[in-house]
Amino acid sequence: MRRFCRALAVVVLSLAGGAVATVHAQTPTAPPAGLSQAQYDSLVEAISESVAQKMKAGAAQPAAKPAKGAKPPSPEIVRMEPKAGPGEFAQFLHRAGTVMRTFPDLGRQFNRLLGSLEESSRSRGNLGFILLLGSVAAAAVAMEGVLRLMFRRLRTRLAAGAGPEQGVRSLVNLAGLLVLDGLGLLAVWVVCNVARVWFEGETVQDWLAEAILAGIFAWRLALLMFRFVLQPDAPSARLCAAESGSTRRMYSAVATVLLVLIVGRAVGQMLLDNGTPVEAMAAYQVGTMAIAVVVFLWLAVRARDAARQWLAGLGTTTPLAGFIGRHWTGLACTFFVMLALTQAYSAISGRIQVGGAMLLTLGLVVGLLFFETLMQAFVRRLDVQLPERSAGGAAPKLPDVVARCVRVAVLIGVLVAIAERWIVEVLALASPDQWDRITQSSRTAAVSLFVAYVLWELFTYVTAPYMARPARGVPGGPDDGDSQAATASRLGTMMPLLRTAAAILIVFTAVVIALEDFGINVMPLIAGASIFGIAISFGSQTLVRDIVSGIFYLTDDAFRVGEYIDCGRAKGTVEGFTLRSIKLRHQNGQVHTIPFGQLGQITNFSRDWLTVKFNLRFALDTDIEKLRKAAKKIGQEMLEVPTIKSEVLMPFKMQGVVDIVENALLVRFKFTTRPGNPAMIQREAVKRMFNTFPGLGIAFAKEGATVVVQSSAAPAGQVLAGAAA
Repeated sequence: MRRFCRALAVVVLSLAGGAVATVHAQTPTAPPAGLSQAQYDSLVEAISESVAQKMKAGAAQPAAKPAKGAKPPSPEIVRMEPKAGPGEFAQFLHRAGTVMRTFPDLGRQFNRLLGSLEESSRSRGNLGFILLLGSVAAAAVAMEGVLRLMFRRLRTRLAAGAGPEQGVRSLVNLAGLLVLDGLGLLAVWVVCNVARVWFEGETVQDWLAEAILAGIFAWRLALLMFRFVLQPDAPSARLCAAESGSTRRMYSAVATVLLVLIVGRAVGQMLLDNGTPVEAMAAYQVGTMAIAVVVFLWLAVRARDAARQWLAGLGTTTPLAGFIGRHWTGLACTFFVMLALTQAYSAISGRIQVGGAMLLTLGLVVGLLFFETLMQAFVRRLDVQLPERSAGGAAPKLPDVVARCVRVAVLIGVLVAIAERWIVEVLALASPDQWDRITQSSRTAAVSLFVAYVLWELFTYVTAPYMARPARGVPGGPDDGDSQAATASRLGTMMPLLRTAAAILIVFTAVVIALEDFGINVMPLIAGASIFGIAISFGSQTLVRDIVSGIFYLTDDAFRVGEYIDCGRAKGTVEGFTLRSIKLRHQNGQVHTIPFGQLGQITNFSRDWLTVKFNLRFALDTDIEKLRKAAKKIGQEMLEVPTIKSEVLMPFKMQGVVDIVENALLVRFKFTTRPGNPAMIQREAVKRMFNTFPGLGIAFAKEGATVVVQSSAAPAGQVLAGAAA
C-alpha cells in the first residue's frame, strides 16, 4: 500500500509539473523592474542549477536505518532471460553449410589464380614457365639419382659391412650410407636454390615456382629417413625386419603420398597468397582432406606387408608394436580416417588447434616408430661386441637394459606432449597455468618412479644369471638312479628372496616419495605399516620361527635348488622355496611342502663328492687277482667315455672280498664321482662286468639265477636288480 501511494504521488507530481511547464510555456513571464530579459533568464538558470544540485545531493545520501526491531525490506529478485542464440553444434552445422555453398566460389578463386598466372606470363609465357620449372624439378631429382649411381660401388661395399653381425663397425658403415644419401639431398637443395635466381620477381608465377621448389626439397628431405631405415636396394643394411619386395612397395607408396600432400600444401599456399576468402580456404581444406583420406587408405593397404613385418620385428622388445603389426590394416585405416575428420572439423569450425593436435600426434607416433627402430638396430650391434653374444641372442645384455630405460623416458615425454596439447588446447580441461601447476607437482614424483624403474631394471640384469632355474631331467634321485636336475649355486638359491626383498624396498620407497611429492602426509602410512608388522610378529610366533629358521638354513648353505636332501620327514630334490617353506620333489613325483621350522636335521646327497660302494657275489673258485685286474681295466675303459670322465673323480675298481656266504665270495667294488647321477656310472660298470667276465673265466655265484647287488652309498633300502648271470 505504501509503495502504491508513493507511486501515485510521483505520477501526480509529474502531471502537475507537466501542466505548470505547459502553462509557463504558453504564458511568458515578464522580467521584474530594473532587470533586462537576459539578466532575468540567467538568474532563473542559476536558481534551477542550484535546485538540481541539492536534489542530487539528497538522492546520494544513504537511506535512513530502519528502527530497531523493524523488519528490513526483502530484496528484489531480478529474473534474466536465458541467453538466446544457437548452440555450438548448430553453429558448426551452419558453418558447414556455408562452407559447402562456398565450393563454387572456390572454383572462381582457381580461375582467378589461373588468370593471375596468365597476366604475369606476358613477359615469359605460360609454356615457357612450365618448361623452365619442369626442367628445374627434373634436374633436381635427376642430380640425386646421378650421385646415387656414381657412388653405387661404394654404397654396395658399405651395405655389405652394415649387418648386425659386424658389431660397432656396422654403425660406421650405416653412417657412411646416410652421408651418401645426404649428398643427394644436398644436390637437390643446390639445384633448387640456384634456380630461384630465375624466379625472383613478385609475380604469381614466381610465387608458384618458389612454392614448388621448396616442396621438392621438403619431399626429398622427408623421404631421407624412410630410405635410411627401409634401404629398399640394400637388404644387408636394412634396419627394419622386412623383405625387399615389401619394402620397395612401401617406399614407393610413401613417396607418392608425401608428394600428393606437398603439392596440396603448395596449391593452398598459393590460394592464400592470392587473397582467397576464409570460407573458400575452408572448402579447399575439406576437399583436399577427402583426397588425402583416399591416399592414406591406399597407403595402409599397399604397405601392409612391410608394416606388419616391420612392427613384428619391433614386437620382440615392444609388445605394443607387435599388437599394432598384427592388426595393422584396421588400426591404420581408423587412424587415418580420424586424421582426415579432425582436419575437416578444424577447417570448418575454425578451431585450428584440433587439426594441429592430430598432426602432432601423427608426427610423434611416426617419430617414435623411427626412434624404436634405430634404438633396436643400435642395441643389436652393441650386443655382438659382448663376449659370447650374438645379434639375435636371448640372453640378458646391458645395452638392452639401458635401451629399455631410454625407451620408457622417451615414451613418457611423448605421452606428456600429446596429453598437454589435447587437454590444454583442444579440450580446454585446464588452462596453461593450471597445467603447469599440475605438472610441477607431479614432475618430482615421475622422476622418482622412473629412477625406481631404472634401479629395478639394473638389479634384475645383475641377478638374472643367478635366477635361471637348473634344467629338470627325468624325476629321480639316489633311490632309483635316474637323471636329476643340475644343482644351483648358493647365490642362485638365495636370489629369489633377495629379489623379493629388493622389489618391496624399491617399490615402497618410490611410492612414499611420490605420495610426498603430491602433498600427501606419509607418516601415518609408515606408522601403520610398523604397527602392523609388530602385530604380526607377536601374533604369529610360528611364522616368525619359520622365517628365521629359513634365513639361518640359507646362511649355513644347507641346501640349494636342484640338490637331493633328506630331512627325516621327507626326501627329494629341492625345487624351490618361499619365505617360510621349502618344496621337495620326490623321485616318484610327489611334492612335499615343509615349513623351515619343521625341517630339523638335513642330509644332503648332492654336495661336493660321492663314493658309491656295491657288492657282487662270485663263485668260490674265482681268481681274486684276475678279478681285480679285470675290474681295474673296466674302470680305465670307462674313463675314455667323455660323459663319464667329466663326472668320475676316482675310477671304478675292486675294493676286496667282504665275506664268504652261501658258497659264494661277496666282493665289494667302489668309485668316487661328482654328485648328480652316480647310478648311471654304476649301471655302466655292472653292464661291462656282465659282458666281460664270462670271457675271462670269471663266474658269478649261481643262486636262483640272480646276482644281488648291494650299494652302501645310497640311503638304506636301495636295491638295484641286475641282469641274469
